[in-house]
Amino acid sequence: MSEVKVYRVKGEMLISHDRYPEWRKFEVYVRALKREHALEKVYSDLGSRHKLRRKHIRIRSVEEVDPGEVEDLNIIRLASLERFVKTG
Repeated sequence: MSEVKVYRVKGEMLISHDRYPEWRKFEVYVRALKREHALEKVYSDLGSRHKLRRKHIRIRSVEEVDPGEVEDLNIIRLASLERFVKTG
């Protein structure tokens, strides 16, 4: 079974592209099996959260990071789980 890794994705997104376009930087931590999966997750999350198309998102870097470097509490909690039990 593959190990889930933590990736730091940095880039820019175009906010309010119709009236006053502004490129804003972002840094997101994502858990994924592969680098490609991490990119898809970022595109999906930013697109749904901010109503952006992929052409309005510029990815600058994708780095695999140690779980100890992560600042996002949700990622820290998920990384500390030993197993996942589905109930119900």
